[in-house]
Formats: sequence, C-alpha cells, structure tokens
Amino acid sequence: MCGIIGVVATMPVNQLLYDGLQVLQHRGQDAAGIATAEGGRFHMHKGPGLVRDVFRTRNMRNLIGNWGIGHCRYPTAGSAYSAAESQPFYVNSPFGLMLAHNGNLTNAEQLKQDMFLQDLRHMNTNSDSEVLLNVLAHELQVASQNRYQVDPETIFQAVKGVQRRIKGAYAVVAMIAGYGLLAFRDPYGIRPLIIGRNDTAHGPEYLVASESVAIDTLGFRVLRDVEPGEAILIDTQGHFVSRQCAEKTVHAPCMFEYVYLARPDSLMDGVSVYETRVKMGEFLADKIRHTMPHLEIDAVIPIPDSSRPAAMELARRLDLPYREGFVKNRYIGRTFIMPGQAGRKKSVRQKLNAIAQEFRGKSVMLVDDSIVRGTTSKEIIQMARDAGARRVYFASASPPVRYANVYGIDMPTRSELIASFRSDEEICREIGADGLIYQDIDALKAAVRELNPALAHFETSCFDGQYVTGDISDAYLEGIEAAREKIGKSDDDGEGNQLDLNLVQSD
Repeated sequence: MCGIIGVVATMPVNQLLYDGLQVLQHRGQDAAGIATAEGGRFHMHKGPGLVRDVFRTRNMRNLIGNWGIGHCRYPTAGSAYSAAESQPFYVNSPFGLMLAHNGNLTNAEQLKQDMFLQDLRHMNTNSDSEVLLNVLAHELQVASQNRYQVDPETIFQAVKGVQRRIKGAYAVVAMIAGYGLLAFRDPYGIRPLIIGRNDTAHGPEYLVASESVAIDTLGFRVLRDVEPGEAILIDTQGHFVSRQCAEKTVHAPCMFEYVYLARPDSLMDGVSVYETRVKMGEFLADKIRHTMPHLEIDAVIPIPDSSRPAAMELARRLDLPYREGFVKNRYIGRTFIMPGQAGRKKSVRQKLNAIAQEFRGKSVMLVDDSIVRGTTSKEIIQMARDAGARRVYFASASPPVRYANVYGIDMPTRSELIASFRSDEEICREIGADGLIYQDIDALKAAVRELNPALAHFETSCFDGQYVTGDISDAYLEGIEAAREKIGKSDDDGEGNQLDLNLVQSD
C-alpha cells in the first residue's frame, strides 16, 4: 500500500503534489518523493519520513514545472529502512522516465533475472518498483523499434508489453520526458487509481491519484476510475487519451481497501468507503443478534478511527449506547503500517488512551476494522480492563486474516497472523477477550456489493486464501516466508547495501 499522484496542469504543480501527498499520507509514512518536469528536464526530491518532514521550502522551489508525480511509501518489498528505495525512480534510457508505483509484483525476482540476462538492465535496489520501471523502459524501446520517437501508439504498445510480462498488483504513474504523464492499472484492478479534471481559462488540467480524496481537496472534479488493464496518457498540452492494454481483465478490487486502508471520505470503484463501513456494522450487528443474543452490553466503543462508522451502525441496530472510550494521539503513525513488530507494540499505548469513565464497571463491546497480528487488539483489551471494564467483548468488522497478502499489504507470512493456525475461541483467549465475533466473508462482500452491484469479484486472499492472479503457489508463499525470516534475523542498519544514486539528500 502506497499513495501515488500525477498532475498535468497549466501552472506550477509542486504545491499541488505536496498537498495531494499530505491527504494520501495514511497510505504510507515511510518515505515520500516528488518529481516535476520543465521542458525536457526532470527535477526530483525524495527521502525517508513523512511528507511534511521530507520537503522544505528550498526543496519545493527546485521542483519546477507544470506536470509531475508524487509518492508516499509503505514498504512491502525491499527494505523498510532503505532511503534509496524512496520513490519516484528514474531511468534515462529510452527517452527519460520517472515512475511511482502502488502494489506488489509477484514475479519480481524472475523479472530481475530477465532484465539482467536478456535486457541488459541493472537494478540498483531491491524494490519491485524499480523492476517495473525497467520493464516499462525496455518495452518502450522495443515498441519504438529503436527509432527513439514517442507517440501514443508506441506508449500503449509498451504498456501492453508490460501487462504481458509482469504479474501481481500495480497502479502506476510515470513521466516520459518531453511528452507527458502515463498512468495504468493492473488487469484485476486490485490497487485503486482514479482520474480528476479541472477546467481552467488556459485549458483542462488532469490529476490521477490513489484515492478521490486527493482530487476533492485539490479542487478537481472526479471523472472516473482507471479501469483494470487500462492506460491513460496526458501530454504536456493537456490532451487526454486512453486505451485498454490488457488481453483479459477481471475487476477484483482489494477488499482491505474498504476495510482499513482507504480514507472514509474517498470514493473507490464507484463506492463510498464510508458507506461500506457503515454496511459492515449493519451486517455485523445482525450476526451478533442471531448468534450472541445473550450478551449484556453496556456500551459499544470503537477503536479509532477506521472502525467508527461500523461501530456507530452496530450500536444503532442493536439499540445500544455508543460511546467514545479511547482518545487517539494523532501525532503517532498507524500501527498496522509501522515497520517492525517492536515498533508496533511500543506505539499502541502511545497512540491510544482510555477514558476510564466509559469503562469502569461496564461490559463493553469493542469494535475494530480487523485483527491482523493481534498485538494491538491484545493491548487495547488490556487497556480497557485496566480502566475498570467488567467484561470486554471484541468485534471485528472483517473476517479472520488467515493468509499472507502478496499484493501490496504488509501481511507476508502466516506465522505473523494471529488467526492463521487458531480457531476463533483460541484467538479470543490469546487476545484476552470475554467474547469474540468476526464478520462473515459473504457478508463483507455483500456490504460493498450493495453499494455497487457491478462489483462481482473482490481480492480477498488474506481472508480466504484465494489469489485472483492465479500464479501464487505454496512454494511461492514458502519462499516469501523464508525471505521474511531471513530479513528478521539480519542486522538492518538503515542504509542497505545499495548505492544511493536516486536519492537527493536534505541538508
């Protein structure tokens, strides 16, 4: 999960890109980068940290030009601590390309070998985004037939080549020097990408972003989502063209976007994220009513923030008092996307503090969007008990997370997931709850589908182990588990072993 944005405007875009990344910050807090273009020259600044910390006034002044791309990083491939893997990535041949990517390539290792042995291209980092960039560069060179001239037909042919070669989940924004902005999405539409437009006296401006919230806050209007397998091309004069580049498509957006990843004020594949979470609370309340009618609950309390809509609807349908029992420190990052278990565990109590009056002597139902590793849930339940709760029940608005996610969410190994090898009763005991209830997967799908019946398929592999791309084997999963274990045992000094060729250092 990362945040990406691309803009072609009639005026300087450095502030637009910065503001867009600020509202996409929830999608990645590890690193940030912006690249702009003026004429045939690229200007870039990137580095580790939050958007507000990476960019200073002197950096922004150097980001000249009326079009550009931005990225905020949440690491799922490569090193969580390597500054060299900040995006965008750059390659100079052919034409000059900049690229930012949200997702995860499932055949990145094979592609690295192919790039080195067949295409004679060198990878400078462990990032699969750099692999994707080099595949695109090679396909552009092939499509141009070494004429080194670029036009829409050549670019779309190159994207078709990329779609044939790479597997996994990807939403991409890229810059082609002297030409314009390219954006495309994987054939399953796993990771989100949406288009906005702003009509000005000097002509139309276009914006492409991971979520519609970036379009809204920057004063653009939503046009539509980029379709699965589709590529869009906007030249520096604002001319917009699009083409379906995949041979076969199946629209299967990632369900975890609706559960947790996306901001509630976003629209995603024609669906309000907020409304889906309200629906999740509705279905969860119905399950509690039918399976646990004996529970005596004094208050329903959400784990802020993403579970709040579900908790409010659950309380309303069960005719129970809704209370805010935890206060969130908004200066602490999202614990789910912090690299390293130690960092997650340490931050829970820094992030949340209980309001003792709402717990003392009460039986409470805590509602969260999901239970992933269980560390946060266990800590929060203990916080409720320390605040005086008599009984603590726990409800998850999504099903048990039992399987690795390989499409860009940091759930890479089953050994790290509390539900992988435990029953619901065992999970309940492990997190210290007096009762535990999960959403059913069919109910979760129905919650989203009620708002957009056209969504026939979803990417739900972390819940059911069904990988929509069809290329994930047991051997592949065992391989990423072994790699994860190896990384966990190594001493990561924060630098990695890469040359820092793409990094612009802050003073």
